[in-house]
Amino acid sequence: MINPWMQPLLFEPLFRERIWGGRRLESLCRKKLPAGKCIGESWEIVDRADAQSVVRQGPHAGLTLHDLWRGHRSEIFGDEVVDSPRFPVFAKLLDAREKLSLQVHPPAEVAAALGGEAKTEMWYVAAAEPGAEIFLGLRRGVSQEDFARALSDGTATQCLHRLEVKSGDVFFVPSGRLHAIGAGLVIVEIQENSDTTYRVFDWNRRSEAGSSRPLQIEEAMRSIDFADIEPQMIEPDGELLVRTPHFTVEKWSLTNARPALDHSAAALFVCLRGTVAMAGMEMHRGDFFLVPAGATEAPLDPRSPQTDLLRVALPSR
Repeated sequence: MINPWMQPLLFEPLFRERIWGGRRLESLCRKKLPAGKCIGESWEIVDRADAQSVVRQGPHAGLTLHDLWRGHRSEIFGDEVVDSPRFPVFAKLLDAREKLSLQVHPPAEVAAALGGEAKTEMWYVAAAEPGAEIFLGLRRGVSQEDFARALSDGTATQCLHRLEVKSGDVFFVPSGRLHAIGAGLVIVEIQENSDTTYRVFDWNRRSEAGSSRPLQIEEAMRSIDFADIEPQMIEPDGELLVRTPHFTVEKWSLTNARPALDHSAAALFVCLRGTVAMAGMEMHRGDFFLVPAGATEAPLDPRSPQTDLLRVALPSR
C-alpha cells in the first residue's frame, strides 16, 4: 500500500474568463473548459482568500490547499518551508489569444503605500505562434516624462521594448517591470502569492458592450522602474532557470527515473511535455502537481521518450 503522504497532489484548476483569452488550453493541456467561454487563465495552484485549489483525487480529495497548509504543514510541505499565512506560490496557465494589457506589479514599498501586494513572477513559454512577441521594459532613451507624454497622446507602444519569442523561452518579471504578453502565446506563470496588477494601457480595446477596462495610471506610474531598460530573456544555467527569494525554478528533461526531492521539502512540478509517473499516478502535459516532503524515495519516472518538467522549489526559512 502506498503511503498517502508520499503521493503527488493534483488540484482542480480554476478557470478565469478574460477578454483576451481563448480555448487552446483544451487542445494543448487537456483542460475541460466551460463551453463557449474565452478562458485566459487557469489557476492551477492558488491559496487566496477568494480562490482555493482543491485536491481532486486520492486520500486528501476535497481538501483545499489552505487546509493542507494550515493543518498538515510539516507532513506535506516539510519543516524548512517559509512560515507564511498562506502557501507562498501562485501558479497559472495563460492563454493569450489577444494581447494582455500593458501593466506593472508594484514593488514592496509602493505596494505597502497603495494597499496592494508586491509580485515577482516568471514566464515559461509553453507554445508560441510564429511572430509572437512580448513587451518587457522600456526602450533605451525613454524617460519617465517621455512615457507619460506618450500615454497622453496614444503613442505608448513606441516606448516599449519588444522581444519576439518562441516555445521554451523564459522571462523574469520582477515587481516594477513594465510588461505585456502578446497575442498567440500560452505561458506557464510562476509568481509570488499576489494578485495586484496596475494597468496603464489596454490597446484601446473595448468589450462587446462597448466598455473599456479600467486603468490605474497613477498607481502604475508610481510602480514602474523607469531605469529598467530593454531587459532580455533568461539564459538558463544548466537546469536552473530562475532563482529568487520567492521561488526557484528549474527545467528537467527526464530520460531515466529521478528523485523528485533532494531533501525533505515539498516541490511543485509542471509537466511541459510527455508523461511522468510517480507513486502509482501519471501526470501529463499541462498537469501541475505537488510532491510532498515525505516523498524523498519516490522517483519521477518518464513514460514517454521526451518528458520535460518545470520544478519549482518553495521559499525556505
